Amino acid sequence: MDSLFRFLFEYRPVIFQQGEFRLSPPAGSSMAAIVVTGAVILTVLTYRRAGARGRLRDRGILTALRIATLLLVLFCLFRPVLVVKAAVPQQNFLAVLLDDSRSMQIADWGTESRGAFVTQQFGSKEAALIRSLSERFVLRTFRFSSSAARLGLPATDLTFSGAQTRLGAALDSARQELAGLPLAGVVLVTDGADTTDATLTDALLGLKAASVPVFTVGVGRDRLSRDVQIDRVSTPRTALKGTSLVIDAVITQTGYAGETVSLDVEDDGRIVGSQEVKLPADGEPAAVRVRFTASDAGPRVFRFRIAPRSAELVTQNNVRVALIDITDRAERILYYEGEPRPEMKYLRRALLEDKNLQVVTLQRTADNKYMRLGVDGPEQLQAGFPKTREELFGYRGLILGSIEAAAFTGDQLRMIGEFVERRGGGLLMLGGPRAFAEGGYAGTPVADALPVTLERAQRALDQLPLARLRVKPTRDGATHGVTQIAATESASAARWADMPSLTSVNTIRSVKPGATVFLSGTDENRREQVVLASQRYGRGKAIAFTVQDSWHWQMDVKMALEDQTHENYWRQLLRWLVDGVPDAVDVHTTADRVEPGGQITLVANVVDPTFVELNDARVVARVTGPKGHPIDVPMQWTGERSGEYRAVFTGPDQGVYSARVEASRSGKTLGSGVTYVRATPGDAEYFDATMHAARLQRIAEETGGRFYTPETVASMPEDLRYTGRGMTTVEERELWHMPIVLITLLGLVCAEWGYRRAVGLS
Repeated sequence: MDSLFRFLFEYRPVIFQQGEFRLSPPAGSSMAAIVVTGAVILTVLTYRRAGARGRLRDRGILTALRIATLLLVLFCLFRPVLVVKAAVPQQNFLAVLLDDSRSMQIADWGTESRGAFVTQQFGSKEAALIRSLSERFVLRTFRFSSSAARLGLPATDLTFSGAQTRLGAALDSARQELAGLPLAGVVLVTDGADTTDATLTDALLGLKAASVPVFTVGVGRDRLSRDVQIDRVSTPRTALKGTSLVIDAVITQTGYAGETVSLDVEDDGRIVGSQEVKLPADGEPAAVRVRFTASDAGPRVFRFRIAPRSAELVTQNNVRVALIDITDRAERILYYEGEPRPEMKYLRRALLEDKNLQVVTLQRTADNKYMRLGVDGPEQLQAGFPKTREELFGYRGLILGSIEAAAFTGDQLRMIGEFVERRGGGLLMLGGPRAFAEGGYAGTPVADALPVTLERAQRALDQLPLARLRVKPTRDGATHGVTQIAATESASAARWADMPSLTSVNTIRSVKPGATVFLSGTDENRREQVVLASQRYGRGKAIAFTVQDSWHWQMDVKMALEDQTHENYWRQLLRWLVDGVPDAVDVHTTADRVEPGGQITLVANVVDPTFVELNDARVVARVTGPKGHPIDVPMQWTGERSGEYRAVFTGPDQGVYSARVEASRSGKTLGSGVTYVRATPGDAEYFDATMHAARLQRIAEETGGRFYTPETVASMPEDLRYTGRGMTTVEERELWHMPIVLITLLGLVCAEWGYRRAVGLS
């Protein structure tokens, strides 16, 4: 299109964009205007006298064609010109920014890498592009990836090994370094990738304010012909040892539609999980869930990997890496049951082999008399249910069995609500004659936390209706980890269809707006009711399990003796109950990976035993690097949020860093927490690795530059002469002798002659 434009209009489009149109009539142009005016009048009179020989419409068209021809001649006689400001050779500076990041190693410039184009055009003083630019401007060359740095010419020091690309920072750096110099513009040679979350808006505003145009050169293809990419993997930052994790991943591809690939999960070189997925149409995302068990404690680096495909252009984006802290500790859960019943017995039996769940059971046997199981000492729960927040908040989960609301004081009911909302604990209420609305919980703080809607009970305990339910997962529940009672999702769905029926005396059919139902039950009349539902409440979660005899999943005659379905369900349910419950010192990093030598920001939230935020604690982080040399880093209250402390340290070595944070107040230890972070080169350069033409076009358009590809970049030096920046000289470009003028003139003459012949006026 540029070649066609130049053929018709003689000059490049940039001349018309930057130039100012003027008429520069020579001497005698006034006489020419009079002559043309007379010719126009003569034309009108001539075609009027021919009225008897033709229709009015035909004479009108012929008159218009003749007048247009005369006006075009007059236009040429008045000498139209474009006045442009052209850069004075060797008196202006030009910034050239060359992308030195890893994505430039991708071989999609023909059969060579993107970096090969940069090296070919800027790696030798004899290269046509750099020679043409050097003849017109004083060049200042920069390399950039995570930061920008000056580079000599020819650009032979490029390594294309930068782990990040920061376009905005590179443009800002070049503009600031050359501020005060006559700068004609900026040339940005890149694939357009930007691996930071920073916006380009501020950098573009600065360039627009300084009237500095950016001429972008996009290297690479805007669509990879054959590539498979793991777009996203959603993993928790922590998990309890032995937990079966269900991880969501998103895969995209081009060129392999319909093929089946395997998403493997590797832990220290061992495949611990795998899931096959059929690839959809090009560009469409495929959601896949892969299951594996976190069996080894400590900071574990899991690799989610798809084996490279044949002829795949980029294989580095077939892998995602996640650091998960697998904790090996006994999570304390308080189970309060109001009456002896098999549900408690079989629940405890299901957890006998799970060393990471400690269920402390308090069962009421008579008024003010209790049976205690799993306590740490003779004084624990001696007086029954905890009467102070400090005692209750020492647990991470709370199970309420068939125990009526009247068994608690008003303050204890508020404590249970605060256990979820403020402490962030997990609350599970089980079905039974003294649970939910039948237990009088409607209108209490506990009802506020529960995910189900409770109505005032209308029946006595001995008149409660008994519903026999066929339990099955809902659409949301079918993919949730707690409902996975077999090796795969499809096997779990089949297993649920064969599970024994359960009973419920708590008829619950509606949940709160923010709740999710995972299991539902259908009674003999085909009416559905809620069996398992959950919602977030404050910092914690509340779960309702409305059946009263899940032990049938263990003892029903159709269940084999060795069947572990009941055990697996309760282990998964209680692990989910305590998942994400915060400690008194809750610590994390703002990112789970940084570049070696980068800064790591550590954030800790500190509370007292009643989980009230503290701003006057002494908080110290002991940081241990890959080489095992610990350092103490004091943490300071941020002043932004109550109880939030922050510290920054540097991770110079590649590997995993641990940070153990201890908090104390008035010499008394409040608690400790630990988190982990990896210092390793990033791989973000290989994801979404196409040439981002839209971003580069935006940069060029908003700053007054132009966008080029390797095929059109040869015209850039000539275009750069007319940016109007720096030291310039005024040039006039004649327009009257453009080919388009001659073509138009001949076209008008021929059109008039041909039309006259056609209508018989010749």
